[in-house]
Amino acid sequence: MAVVAKPGRGVTFAAGFTAGAAKAGVKNAKADRLDVALLVAAGPCSAAAVFTKNQVIAAPLVVTKRHLAAGPLRAVVVNSGNANACTGDQGERDALAMAAAAAKAVGAQPHEIAVASTGVIGIPLPVDRVARGIAAIKPSAGGWDDMSRAIMTTDTKPKVAEREVWLHGKPVRVGGVAKGAGMIHPDMATLLAFITTDAQLAPAAADRALRAAVAGTFNSISVDGDTSTNDMTLLLASGASGVDPGSDGWDSFVETLTEVCADLALAIVADGEGVTKVFEVRVRGAASADDARRAARTITTSSLVKTAIHGADPNWGRILAAAGRSGARVDGRRASIRIGDVDVFTKGAPCAWEAKAVRAVFAKPSITIDVDLGVGESTARAWGCDLSEEYVHINADYTT
Repeated sequence: MAVVAKPGRGVTFAAGFTAGAAKAGVKNAKADRLDVALLVAAGPCSAAAVFTKNQVIAAPLVVTKRHLAAGPLRAVVVNSGNANACTGDQGERDALAMAAAAAKAVGAQPHEIAVASTGVIGIPLPVDRVARGIAAIKPSAGGWDDMSRAIMTTDTKPKVAEREVWLHGKPVRVGGVAKGAGMIHPDMATLLAFITTDAQLAPAAADRALRAAVAGTFNSISVDGDTSTNDMTLLLASGASGVDPGSDGWDSFVETLTEVCADLALAIVADGEGVTKVFEVRVRGAASADDARRAARTITTSSLVKTAIHGADPNWGRILAAAGRSGARVDGRRASIRIGDVDVFTKGAPCAWEAKAVRAVFAKPSITIDVDLGVGESTARAWGCDLSEEYVHINADYTT
């Protein structure tokens, strides 16, 4: 069952969805940019979500968790420019007001609305401006692009993806949109991601599929090692295709969903704040899948590894040191490291290699690093990026 990529449309690629955005002046009343968006389903959708594991949780997540527990969802309302996090009881009232405004706009009940926000933490949400912006949105099949831009903060480009797969002789579509460039080291998903499908899924099946897709995609990327207060990935299933993947089509459906999540996750890393290079860490020889993931993610978040890659410094010892402190079992006498096509450490001993060969690999915009922990057979992949001076500048000036 071939999976075929299709051009354009993102969250409205799957049947049964429309989207749109408006200018509400969320961060600055005079700002001339799209910053409030709606994703609307034609009818009630099975829904599933994964959220940040940060113990400081933004008000929109509190509200969305409650609404998910209440039953199907009809829409998602999201704003950029203000996280509505660490805003006390008023923050929750403002998130509920966003849900009420969206419900009125789309003809639904407030508990059928998921709410998401992204932006600066600790500043009250200008809820009146947000509500006026929501009322001005006119969702359409072509509104996917406006939505993708309205949810951006320090992102330099929108992030959309879609796939189509044939199941039981009929096409099933999956599409998505995401935002994220900083505070990216998810323990569930990424900063914000919204995925739609026209497959027929029960809520439990939607949850199982989403968690499977997230594990090796959004949960395997890192820009700066920070996990946000607002992280959320949400899946809505309209059922408009009339196709239930069932047991025969389940693996193909999850593969399709995973590919959409992977496209979005890698777009986030490539657009990371100040990023000039992206690298993939491929771990093998681990004692367990958890160990493999732990080692891979620790290497991608190591400031020493990230700065070495940025400066094209062939200091491969930083890679082995990061694996060794990750908590994963590592046998230093059997471990190996390969950078691009250059073996630098094999079965516990350094190889003969030329520094200029490793520098040449690290100078490329896309880099692969293979690490064998030497203790088992489990594998994992993770993606990271270099750490540049521009990252410091962006985040030193973020609130201004």
